[in-house]
Amino acid sequence: MQTMILKVVRQGEAFSVQSSKQESGQIQKCNIVLRELGGGKYENEYACTMLGNLAGCKFYEGDVVAATLRFSTHEYQGQTFQEILATDLIKVNG
Repeated sequence: MQTMILKVVRQGEAFSVQSSKQESGQIQKCNIVLRELGGGKYENEYACTMLGNLAGCKFYEGDVVAATLRFSTHEYQGQTFQEILATDLIKVNG
């Protein structure tokens, strides 16, 4: 895992997905795009997933956050996919 200071680009709406790890069989999921601080729109960006209670938190474009990201890969039908899970986000500005 890696913790970074990032800026929120956009966040989607939370929705429920199937989860065998949850007692209810479902978990909240939300996608968020975060950008490294720097000179502008050409900094590195990360398309992340937030799960559970974190998925219900609302962040806005321009918010600066301390984010802990977990990078992993998984294989599906012979292809490898990169996953980035935001495990903790804390707003650090205003």
